[in-house]
Amino acid sequence: MPIDPQAYRPETTILALGGGFYDPVEAADFPQTVLRFRNDRAADEVGLAALSDEDWLVHLGRFEALPGTLPQPLALRYHGHQFRTYNPELGDGRGFTFAQLRDRSGRLLDLGTKGSGQTPWSRFGDGRLTLKGGVREVLASEMLEALGVPTSRSFSLIETGEALERGDEPSPTRSAVLVRLSHGHIRIGTFQRLAYHRDEQGLRALTAYVLRNLYGEDSDDPIRLLDLVVQRTATLAAGYMAAGFVHGVLNSDNINVTGESFDYGPWRFAPTWDPAIVAAYFDHAGLYAFGRQPEAIHWDAMQLAVSLRQISDADPLIAALDRFPDYYQRAVTAAILWRLGRAQREHERDRALVQSVERALRSTGVPIERFFFDVFAQALPASYGAEWDDVRAALDGYEPRRARDHAFWTGEPCAMLIDEVEAIWAAIDRDDDWSPFHAKVAHIRQMGQALSD
Repeated sequence: MPIDPQAYRPETTILALGGGFYDPVEAADFPQTVLRFRNDRAADEVGLAALSDEDWLVHLGRFEALPGTLPQPLALRYHGHQFRTYNPELGDGRGFTFAQLRDRSGRLLDLGTKGSGQTPWSRFGDGRLTLKGGVREVLASEMLEALGVPTSRSFSLIETGEALERGDEPSPTRSAVLVRLSHGHIRIGTFQRLAYHRDEQGLRALTAYVLRNLYGEDSDDPIRLLDLVVQRTATLAAGYMAAGFVHGVLNSDNINVTGESFDYGPWRFAPTWDPAIVAAYFDHAGLYAFGRQPEAIHWDAMQLAVSLRQISDADPLIAALDRFPDYYQRAVTAAILWRLGRAQREHERDRALVQSVERALRSTGVPIERFFFDVFAQALPASYGAEWDDVRAALDGYEPRRARDHAFWTGEPCAMLIDEVEAIWAAIDRDDDWSPFHAKVAHIRQMGQALSD
């Protein structure tokens, strides 16, 4: 197998947790494997970019073990609150952790799947993923990465040749298996499961595992873990808001303890700054609406604190949890200034600028992507009326982070609204035309380069 010996660094770290945390499983035997997307940019970071398409299909479609890493896929066990109702019957039901690798900076990463077949946790599901769901996940993760949100990365999408029946889209529909590259697959719900079973030894072991392997700290202190998770999840919530993104299902089993976003089922990018926009058609109460996402993620972090209460005193846990609002305010300020192309100055002045932007976007209904495109590293255009005067005044004196010297700024904003997502899928579904999909990924990456430092 052609790999980069300087970059390929396999690991089996998760095996140290022991069999109580996962179940060895087998991948489904798919009728076919047709490569639809491979993320060579991500593959280069873990030494796999040199794989031929044939080898790619063997390892990322048939799941033949990569050398030196996990000998068999592992379906992880967890519980979680789903729309605030506790569910003790969860776990990886259509996915597994397939490999662990270190990237060029030494960070531990997992290759995990979605749609790879049934596991002991599938319940009544078929363990499969629709091709449309895979296409949507690639688009969401690419867009969020470009917008600076900490996210899993879609590593591979392979069509698998099955006809799936689904109640929420026209059926039969095409099938796929997705592989994502993530900074761990340990969820808040992983801790909740141990607390549910009153497994103090397991809680201590998992706390030490996360601190050592995902945060690089030689510690087993649950207070330190909670503080780090609160920081990271507050940063995630801020990233969603600055990106205008609605995740849709912010259940505690969907919150990674590294604060990395993942698992894109129902999602939307909001066209305007409307706090009431929801992504999931079944979110009738708006629990995970755009404007409620910081609250929802804070609530999930509280469930980690509740779980850690079995191995820690309550007062320091409460103190760590109470730092979420301050972490969030600082993170959302930094994230929006980054999108504006402005260097940070003094926090109170920065915060006033961000508040004026939020107010104007909400009251005027100007499209989010249009606004950030127009104002990046330059004055607010004259076409923005008097209702934007507070923003103009707040922007005065801010230095650009960088010039608008990338070709991206000579074109149009890169948005990801639902009509375009549906049009991209329609071209694939109707004509097997993947050109709009690949063109969109290229445009997203162009935007990411233009925004980056």
